[in-house]
Amino acid sequence: MTPKPLTVLWRGPLSGCNYDCAYCPFAKRTDDRATLKKDAAALARFVAWAETWPGPLSVFFTPWGEALIRKPYQTAMARLSHAPHIDTIAIQTNLSARLDWIAHANLKSLAFWATYHPGETPRAAFLKKIADLETCGARYSVGIVALRDHFDEIAALRRDLPSAAYLWINAESRIRGEYTAGEIEFLATIDPYFELNNQTYASKGRACGGGDTAISVDGDGEARRCHFTDENIGNIYDADFAARLFPRACPAEICKCHIGYAHLNDLNLAPLYGPGLVERRAVNPARDAARQRIAAFNAIPQVSFAGL
Repeated sequence: MTPKPLTVLWRGPLSGCNYDCAYCPFAKRTDDRATLKKDAAALARFVAWAETWPGPLSVFFTPWGEALIRKPYQTAMARLSHAPHIDTIAIQTNLSARLDWIAHANLKSLAFWATYHPGETPRAAFLKKIADLETCGARYSVGIVALRDHFDEIAALRRDLPSAAYLWINAESRIRGEYTAGEIEFLATIDPYFELNNQTYASKGRACGGGDTAISVDGDGEARRCHFTDENIGNIYDADFAARLFPRACPAEICKCHIGYAHLNDLNLAPLYGPGLVERRAVNPARDAARQRIAAFNAIPQVSFAGL
């Protein structure tokens, strides 16, 4: 039997970053040579596994730091983009890396989750990288964190981006759910799905694709349902790993990150993003659609998937 489509969020040992964002615990951390060597070896092993997975696959690199400045990740993305069974090969990135390697990639599957960090790079420099993605026809979304002192920059970024580019906005973790009504109105005019992220979802017991159609994998191949649960469900390099994938209920009390709640069945976000779900790229986002899903989720009793 051919396995169902699977999304793998991969995170190796690398944690260094070239930016110094105040809200990030990994800002300006530098990986030593031993760590970079270990990470590159783990990545190469994972790429070989991904190329031989027997079913439809999407891969999303979610490093602790900035990985795309490292050549092994550029090579891995270009290589995996040509695998016929891989629908999406995406990465979270500040987009500071060189992009000439894209010429060797298959643009049908290559995608970027690009985050703009005001104060770490000039807006013009970031927009130049977006223009490069536009020129080559690569898939991408753009994101920014809704710090209150960045509101002017958020508006300027929306003004300067291509009109069709989706700009998602993350609620700042310390004030999630505490934005004023006026602030929400402002942010939702720019990202109609902002209110989806300005929530804390009561997820325990809910049906979730985590552990079934989506998994989190570390550099050693150990798999968990998602980045936000600790239980190990197996190792992807074990011969029987496919048998470890089946429907499960969320064991966490809450979920508040897009890469987690995007897989909650009761929230049903897949239709809002279509083929851009992995890289968080929405086409023609509608605020009403987000609000309806939040209301429907909150109307369902929390324990709706007991026994799994």
